[in-house]
Amino acid sequence: MTNHVYKHIEITGSSKTGTDDAIRNALAKASQTIHNIQWFRVVETRGHVVDGKVAHWQVTINVGFTLD
Repeated sequence: MTNHVYKHIEITGSSKTGTDDAIRNALAKASQTIHNIQWFRVVETRGHVVDGKVAHWQVTINVGFTLD
């Protein structure tokens, strides 16, 4: 088994439909420029409220990836 070295960053994704989509949106965007993504960890969940209703879900995640 190879020893891995990981770097991690913190990003926030958003979605009008829910937290799962917010995470998926964040990972999809990050994977366009970051290679070898291996894991994520939810750091914070929050939302944007308009007229007393949830307008957007916002999820901050740590994203870990292996270095080349």
